[in-house]
Amino acid sequence: MKTIKVVIHILQTSLQDIWGDLWTTLVINLLWTLSVCLIIPGPPATLALFYYGSRLAHGEVADLDDFWQAFRRCWGPGWRWGAINLLVIGLLAGDAILTDQVGSSELAPFVQGFYLAALAGWLVLQLYTLSFLFEQDTLSVRQALRNAAVMVGKNPGFTTVLAVLLMLLLAFGTLFFMLSFAFGAVILACTGSRAVHNRLETPQPTP
Repeated sequence: MKTIKVVIHILQTSLQDIWGDLWTTLVINLLWTLSVCLIIPGPPATLALFYYGSRLAHGEVADLDDFWQAFRRCWGPGWRWGAINLLVIGLLAGDAILTDQVGSSELAPFVQGFYLAALAGWLVLQLYTLSFLFEQDTLSVRQALRNAAVMVGKNPGFTTVLAVLLMLLLAFGTLFFMLSFAFGAVILACTGSRAVHNRLETPQPTP
């Protein structure tokens, strides 16, 4: 119950971040969508999006200029992160599709389910990975992935509740005048950044 309250508070504060400057968040979300559609600027735009969310999570003032500055300096790290994701997502999605097409045994649905679950887990992991990039001293994708994996391992319940409630929020936003299309990416960035910030401030259990 406590975990649910913490996650709800994180979602509420993320929405307050957006409400505090609707115009900037709308423009940044649209710029990110355009960048993803153009493919090449997609990864650095994603990192810039999470940099913006990180600034807000730390209670700092952030605007469109911060997004552009991060976009310009994140091409290298952005494409390192993007290349890893293309490889992992391509393998998992490809295996799931092939299993569905050629699998004829009774185990085929379970194998496909495994690949789909692994894909979902990888996508949730990226929520932490992108947020950790701006909590570190350097923009090291490898270090951020390692930190994100450790955080998931130490907070499985928190991560599960966060993923479920975030998915429900985005689904509701889609049904409610397509708000998730206008603000969904910024919601992800703000929520991921605030979730990581919250876990770093909360004493973690020692093994």
